[in-house]
Amino acid sequence: MDTSESSTEEQSTAPAQEPARRGWRRFAMDTRPLRRPAYRRLWTSTIVTAVGSQLTAVAVPKQIYDITGSSAWVGYASLAGLLPLMVFALWGGAIADSMDRRKLLLVTNTGIAVTSLLFWIQAATGMESVAVLMVLLAVQQAFWGLNAPARNASIARLVPADELTAANALGSTVMQTGQVVGPLLAGALIPVIGLPELYLVDALALCVTVWAVYKLPALPPLASQTKRRAGVREIAAGFRYISLHKVLLLSFLADIIAMVLGMPRALFPQLASQTYAPYGEGLALGLLFAAIPIGAVLGGLFSGTFSRARRHGWMVIGAVVAWGAAITGFGLSDSLWLAVAFLALAGVADMVSMVFRGAILLSAATDEMRGRMQGVFTVVVAGGPRLADVLHGTAGSAFGPRAAVAGGGLLVVAVMLGLAAAVPALRRYRV
Repeated sequence: MDTSESSTEEQSTAPAQEPARRGWRRFAMDTRPLRRPAYRRLWTSTIVTAVGSQLTAVAVPKQIYDITGSSAWVGYASLAGLLPLMVFALWGGAIADSMDRRKLLLVTNTGIAVTSLLFWIQAATGMESVAVLMVLLAVQQAFWGLNAPARNASIARLVPADELTAANALGSTVMQTGQVVGPLLAGALIPVIGLPELYLVDALALCVTVWAVYKLPALPPLASQTKRRAGVREIAAGFRYISLHKVLLLSFLADIIAMVLGMPRALFPQLASQTYAPYGEGLALGLLFAAIPIGAVLGGLFSGTFSRARRHGWMVIGAVVAWGAAITGFGLSDSLWLAVAFLALAGVADMVSMVFRGAILLSAATDEMRGRMQGVFTVVVAGGPRLADVLHGTAGSAFGPRAAVAGGGLLVVAVMLGLAAAVPALRRYRV
């Protein structure tokens, strides 16, 4: 790599004076990080892969259902991908703290692209093997687990500290947009080009990501960091680091509280078929699943309203409480449109929480620990909603779906406020 390019890009992260934004621009998305060439490349690649990855996310369960005719096998496949993701995210965080993160991103993005190509080959040849699909899914999720900590930890080396919230908002908005556009695009493309070609489109999109990562500056461990291995001892050191830094631990707990107690997606099918059946079950189900991501995208588009806030701890507390209140409102809603509005508000709150929790992880942790913190973050984000599916599904069967949703939302508010009152570290934290 050209050392002059690396030097230039690292110098570009120096804070720059920006004229005050006037009128509506004060509320629009904060795009300051896009002035940094290295971050701009990383973010641009995310636009492509956010949609492409959702094509595969739709194609895999669709193909498994076509082969087996069983939703149970679709669920088993989800679990087959979860365990490798969690294990390799923790290990990947330790690796990200011990080597050049750019090299790790190159290897893992290439691995994900090759896996998508193998998905295409098995589908195009008519293999029709659930075992092969589950193995490929496990391998792909393992690569993603290795990739995510390095990708997220790199942001703090590409933008200055005062732009971390804006950078997180930009990245989160793109990912949430992908969750809306990707499935819609997959549904439109399958009748036109066929299911196998969805995998091929994803593989080609990942080539853009590999090229963008190749153009990044080198991101080796800082000179002050001693050379280390990436084993169980280093992973354990990451958990010890969390236990010694309350604000990091509390940022994880805030997400667990919001997602485990307040994510009601497991009850969406039952609510669509019972409570909102007069509106049309298919329409109701689609709107319920789309509402939270749409709200999150809207929150990102107007990130200028909150991205410059310095009291990050209070922003997390307020966002989690707002999430719980919105979920409670959703559970009490008889009208589908009111329910969708409450879910969209929950999506906005989730975006704010996500942005500031991510900024806390990047700013409160040292660079030598950022990879491991992002590994734990990946596990929490992946595992929390799946635990919520079990909890809400059980509660919905016992108490009814609306009572389970509203009760979960109230629990989020009560537990978050209780935690904030009992442990002041999060309240006091500011960038």
